[in-house]
Amino acid sequence: MPSASSHYKANLRDLNFNLFEFLDIGHTSLGKAPFGDFDETAARQTLETFAALCTHELAASFAESEHHPPRLEGGEVRLPPGMKRSLTAYYDAGMHHLELPTALGGMAAPPTLGWAAFELLVGANPALAFFTLGNILARVIDRLGTESQKKRYLPAMMERRWVGTMVLTEPDAGSDVGAARTKARRVEGDVWELEGVKRFITSAETDHAENIVHMVLARPEGAGPGTKGLSLFIVPKFWVEEGGVLGERNGVVCTKIEDKMGLKGSVTSELTFGDGQRARGLLLGEVHDGIRQMFHIIEQARMAVGMKSMATLSTAYLNALEFTRERKQGADLMGARDAHAPRVPILRHPDVRRMLMAQKAHAEGMRALALYTASMQDQVELRGGHRALEAAEYDSLNDLLLPLVKGYCSEKAYELLALSLQCLGGSGYLKDYPMEQYIRDQKIDTLYEGTTHIQALDLLMRKVARDGGTTLQGLLGRVRATAEGDEGGEELKAERAALGQGLTAMETMLGTLMGKLGESVYHVGLQGNRVLMALADLIVGWLLVRHAAVALERAKENPGDKAFYAGKVASARWFCHEVLPGLEHAARMVERGDLELMNLPDESF
Repeated sequence: MPSASSHYKANLRDLNFNLFEFLDIGHTSLGKAPFGDFDETAARQTLETFAALCTHELAASFAESEHHPPRLEGGEVRLPPGMKRSLTAYYDAGMHHLELPTALGGMAAPPTLGWAAFELLVGANPALAFFTLGNILARVIDRLGTESQKKRYLPAMMERRWVGTMVLTEPDAGSDVGAARTKARRVEGDVWELEGVKRFITSAETDHAENIVHMVLARPEGAGPGTKGLSLFIVPKFWVEEGGVLGERNGVVCTKIEDKMGLKGSVTSELTFGDGQRARGLLLGEVHDGIRQMFHIIEQARMAVGMKSMATLSTAYLNALEFTRERKQGADLMGARDAHAPRVPILRHPDVRRMLMAQKAHAEGMRALALYTASMQDQVELRGGHRALEAAEYDSLNDLLLPLVKGYCSEKAYELLALSLQCLGGSGYLKDYPMEQYIRDQKIDTLYEGTTHIQALDLLMRKVARDGGTTLQGLLGRVRATAEGDEGGEELKAERAALGQGLTAMETMLGTLMGKLGESVYHVGLQGNRVLMALADLIVGWLLVRHAAVALERAKENPGDKAFYAGKVASARWFCHEVLPGLEHAARMVERGDLELMNLPDESF
């Protein structure tokens, strides 16, 4: 039976390795403007404190909302008591201040440190984590809002712990955001009235917060079709007067909460605007630039979903590892014919070790991918922020990597969580252990904030096509430098060779797909997911090889940490020899791809 300890197991050691030994944010980011007054010691202590909070107070309500989910009563959602206690503990600890700029009373941590802290939060309690995204909205209002809008909302959002949401999806439109029909009519100044229905809105109602601020995409009267006709509005649950004083109840009402497969503590709502009572909102920044403005939130949300998947796989792996160390069953395979052979922990069985290494290597690789992407965000902020000319290279690379973080991490985590459960045998299928809830809570990650195929289309049709592949070629050039260089010396020679072979296969795959575009764009539709996953495998393999090179050097300096560093090298070797060869097969599949499936009559399905 499981112990009474928390389900959540943080991997602080690997977080610290990524931040301080590989990315070296103590020198590249910490203490530099516009970031706050952090040094490496303070950053490590912050993560350690947050890890303890997440492991105990915040993880405590992880299972409660599974068995006693939020309820909708009279248009208001009642959260279970434990979730409320956990949310209070999160805010009382000041976790919501970590990434906020100092002008908003925050600590101005760089994105690398902020996302590392978010891993701890979302791994411990993902439903709770998505009640805290008002911080993202506050930063968007601070960046894009008028001075009047900032004064009206920002102090109260931060001091009074208001919840924030992003409101895009509609019942008939789904992922086709441009088909949205919610209407907006100007009243006066930046005040508008909205009318329509939105669906699948995360954290859109709760009795724990005094107010909820919705960022809503709607179509102003007379605006054209598609996404270009949409504008973005700040629509609160309770109207906010100038000066931040709460006014009357606004006409935005939760009319339904979804009964979901998993993540039941996260309130997924239907919102109705302007049905019997006017729903007022402010046009953000007084400009009709909704989809571009909303992407400031969407891309943060996509990063958050990728982090959620990675964090779930990480804690699932560590739970599986603990179980396999404690569970004794069967003799060692070498002595299986000896009836008197001692029973061994199942960690000693080859198939269990195979499953564990698959989880370990991928969890570490996903963390490497996510935090490397976050390091690009550090560099963007250090060079003037999004769209600043000096930050352009890092901005473009961050944009290119985001579909990998979201698409790859969500798909691979769902696949690998099955191995986490498998390591526990029949016990993994029981609610006594967290594995089955991990799987159900994680599956949504491949679906919301853009399905995996939307991520693939975003990668190929937007991110790669936007600059003619320049950013992608720059990234592949970094991979080539490692494959052809001497990082890790003779000990990583075979891994660098495998990386080089994977790079060749990737370039073949991309060249083949681009050549087939002349025949039909359907080729991208049919092969896009395969290309996204292959590119992510290549980048993960590249990062793991570089991690291994650092680990080999650090092991000489810190012999007391030899086992950890040996594990880093083992992860890289396993990934290079078990995963990267798959890129050659993927390249062959793209080469052989045809349009037969698209030519099949609909009636034949």
